[in-house]
Amino acid sequence: MAFARSFSCEHCGVEVSLDAPGTTHRNHCPSCLWSRHLDRNVPGDRKADCSGGMEPIAVTVRGEGRWVLIHRCTNCGRLRLNKTAGDDNVLLLMRLAALPLTMPFIPFAAEPETEPIGNGTTRKPRARKAKA
Repeated sequence: MAFARSFSCEHCGVEVSLDAPGTTHRNHCPSCLWSRHLDRNVPGDRKADCSGGMEPIAVTVRGEGRWVLIHRCTNCGRLRLNKTAGDDNVLLLMRLAALPLTMPFIPFAAEPETEPIGNGTTRKPRARKAKA
């Protein structure tokens, strides 16, 4: 039985070789970094029923300094970690790495809303003390 040595990216259409430097189970496109939800429990098991598109949403770094993509399935929402490969688009990897800096969790520019005091004036709300 012969296995395919490449696949066509369903997101951008690039023909992707399975022989990628730095990974043994290539299932993401080096051009757009998208993947497909193929594996259920173990990388390479190809037992997932979903087959949805896996959007690259972030990168993280493992203890040994290895970059890992975080994909979210557009069909079922499952998150998966996927090792980066040596031929991955470095510009897109850097964009994913910088994303938290461009969209902070805390909206720093937002001014706190004012609340009425009762005599027609307003004040900024104070932090409440924790109950003992």
